[in-house]
Amino acid sequence: MIQNRLSLSSHGRYVAAALALLLSSALPIVAAEADLESSVARMAKIGGCWSPSLSPDGRQLAFVSDLNGVPQVWVVETAAGFPRLITALDDQVGGVSWSPDGEWLVFSLAPGGGMNQQLYLVRPEGGEPRLITDGGKVNNWLGGWSHDGRLLSLSSSRRSPAAMDSWVYDPAAGEMRLIAENPGIGGLTDLSRDGRQAGIWRMASRSSNNLYVRDLASGVEQLLTPHEGPGSFGGGVFSPDGSTVYLSSNLDRDLIAFGRVRLDEDGAPGPIEILAARDDAELQSMLLTEDGKTAALIWNAAGRSELEFLDLASGERTPGPELPAEIVGGLDFSKDGSKLAMVVSGSAAPADIWVLDRSSGELRQVTRSPHAGIDLSTMARPELVTYAAHDGLELSAWLYRPAGVVGPAPYVLSFHGGPEGQERPRFRSVYQALLSRGIGVLAPNVRGSSGFGKRFVNLDNVALRYDGIRDIEASVGYLVEAGLGDPAKLGIMGGSYGGYMTMAGLAWYPEMFAAGANLFGVVNFETFFAQTEPWMAAISTLEYGDPVTQAELLRDLSPIHKVDRVKAPTIVLHGANDTNVPVVEAEQVVDSLKQRGVPVEYVLFPDEGHGFRKTQNRITSQVAIVKWFEKHLKN
Repeated sequence: MIQNRLSLSSHGRYVAAALALLLSSALPIVAAEADLESSVARMAKIGGCWSPSLSPDGRQLAFVSDLNGVPQVWVVETAAGFPRLITALDDQVGGVSWSPDGEWLVFSLAPGGGMNQQLYLVRPEGGEPRLITDGGKVNNWLGGWSHDGRLLSLSSSRRSPAAMDSWVYDPAAGEMRLIAENPGIGGLTDLSRDGRQAGIWRMASRSSNNLYVRDLASGVEQLLTPHEGPGSFGGGVFSPDGSTVYLSSNLDRDLIAFGRVRLDEDGAPGPIEILAARDDAELQSMLLTEDGKTAALIWNAAGRSELEFLDLASGERTPGPELPAEIVGGLDFSKDGSKLAMVVSGSAAPADIWVLDRSSGELRQVTRSPHAGIDLSTMARPELVTYAAHDGLELSAWLYRPAGVVGPAPYVLSFHGGPEGQERPRFRSVYQALLSRGIGVLAPNVRGSSGFGKRFVNLDNVALRYDGIRDIEASVGYLVEAGLGDPAKLGIMGGSYGGYMTMAGLAWYPEMFAAGANLFGVVNFETFFAQTEPWMAAISTLEYGDPVTQAELLRDLSPIHKVDRVKAPTIVLHGANDTNVPVVEAEQVVDSLKQRGVPVEYVLFPDEGHGFRKTQNRITSQVAIVKWFEKHLKN
């Protein structure tokens, strides 16, 4: 008995020692996991401020921010002060606009993060928001105010789910009025000061749209932008006397420029006259002062923004102030034109709102997005690189190098959405989180990207999409041949159309990637066209192909039908309320990879739609992505 006790005691000590050894060896792993999660979470918590709208006197500013975890409406004094929360809703606010009479704020809200946005009115001092749209599955897009503040323009699918018609809402009467039916998607661009005319835009396809002037009494419309083939036209803003419409145009040119169309006494339009153009940049956006004397123009130069002002009488062009970061947008003039609010962001600067005092030239930061625990000065800034595609076409990409890494390193290729989107040096916390873990990022602008001219953006249409897929291989070739990327440690990721490119890369080039992250991506054009929003399907046939007449081509271009080639572990992230790219796209990938034994992880967000906007969901998604690539590219 004594011997047995000694034996058991020795055995117990052995087990205890073995367990202690096991636990001690596991402690560094646990600590590393905790460090990864906490460091990525700190990065992902960095939010932003956007959608600036100045009060008529320019003393206050309404904006949208996720300061409290969910994008909501805030108001702050432009001179100084602490922002006050105007809305405290469970769902995400998209944009806000202050009425020219100062009486109302209108904002858009996405129930559950879905595409069926609704519009609400609320007083600038706060109070109970008032729903002004139909609710349910009806989609509504926020437009602008009439110059006197009496009418609000919006686009809505209340007549037909396949169309976004042009409407106005009268806050005083509480009535909605249909201005124009649109065969697909469209909206109002402006209402003339005398209330007799409306500017209307309509999208024929994802590569072509038109601008019209409509006589509100007779319903007669005049086409401002006759063209054949692709054409992009924006603006559609009346001069104060209604005799001129200012617009952006790439008619008979490759790069978008700023111009005007003069209307005769009968309202008949003349030709488009170009007033400002550049050979090295496209016009990104335009905004006129209320008096119609000055246009603020933002130029897109390979992804970076440049601001300038154009005197519409003399034609004199004046450069804007030096910008504190790479990208500017969301312009809003005060009613007297003395102040210009804008959103400024960059690779090392989260989106914040700045206000330019045009008389003094002072550009001052009004909002300051918190970044607790993160020193923004240490954030990586990318460099613009170029390389040749398989057919000699020049491609460009933003290269983020991990600090202190010598020799070939793990890299993730990140593809933007759209497909007509553009990769720009904006603040991407997931990039910075990957870089902090020693993983570099190459973010290409492959053919089909916007910002590089009309020809380039249409180079991936329909059957040309095969060339766009081959641009994935060219991007990897650049990384490897430059000695930057370790060919055995490459990942690929992207959202929406970038998710399509991710799955295409994993299926077409299965030996090229060690891991992938598909964020709400299209994988099956048949199910996409059948279940996406009807208006989205209608405008996508010229971009992707016609599901009726080109079904076989679309099948061959769908990664789901080549998923048997995928070898790389793949993480799939999607919003349950996504009506743009329905969740069935994610489910097909997950089910298929599980059946084949390919490692797959599925992260579904029940309170998100097309993208992840709530802070906690952003943290969850980015921690999951970084852990996935750390596991499969480094360990």
